[in-house]
Amino acid sequence: MVSTSALGVLSLAGAGRAAAVMAGTSPIIAAAASLRFALQDAAGAFRSETGLPLRLNFGSSGNLARQIRQGAPFELFLSADEEYALSLARDGFTAGEGVRYALGQLVIFAPGESPVRVDPELSGLREALARGDIKRFAIANPDHAPYGRAAREALIHAGLWEALEPKLVFGENISQAAQFTVSGSCEGGMISRSLAVAPRFAGRGRFVTISAELHRPLRQRMVLMTGAGNSARAFFDYLQGPAARKIFDAGGFAQPGPRRKSGAE
Repeated sequence: MVSTSALGVLSLAGAGRAAAVMAGTSPIIAAAASLRFALQDAAGAFRSETGLPLRLNFGSSGNLARQIRQGAPFELFLSADEEYALSLARDGFTAGEGVRYALGQLVIFAPGESPVRVDPELSGLREALARGDIKRFAIANPDHAPYGRAAREALIHAGLWEALEPKLVFGENISQAAQFTVSGSCEGGMISRSLAVAPRFAGRGRFVTISAELHRPLRQRMVLMTGAGNSARAFFDYLQGPAARKIFDAGGFAQPGPRRKSGAE
């Protein structure tokens, strides 16, 4: 069984990472919240194939990167924005620059009886705002959540940010933003396609992928930490294989762009 660790428990001293690896405990995998369902499936399939257990810790990419800098004992980091991973690589926290594993997709989601019409160019959101139908609208915190930053970019490019900003409800990460979106307390939200297609949200609203022209690409990258053990390295390799690719595809992620890879051997 794959366990999911609570955020905040892992703010340990730098020695903690080395101690965990040396002790041979199950590696802790830090992953963006948009991966919650797809990565649980991948980790379960990996354990069935190899017998190796993993511990998964989900959060916003920015907060996870900060925890790594503070010494959290993660062995593999899957970020929703490759810049967080590359920044850690530049500063010597990782075994190379890792690889892109997916391209994230941002959707606009309208729950239940919401009056918002969903469309790629956000015209329906503009119409709902003009009618005064929007009281609350959810996105992830753009300060440390890549999907929140993409949502802000899309709203700015569509000319809606200024009008919508006072009505925004910020999730700490994209998973929390998704909960706000489908709870009925918001007229809609912008969340990852990976969460919108998850069984938990089936039948709870309607959604469409937002035009890629409205925001920068969500290039997602994974990196091994320095000192990562064999189990984490095996999972890193597994996630680049065809079985994991099928899981990512089914889980709402697009194929990644060209891969820069180093230091993973």
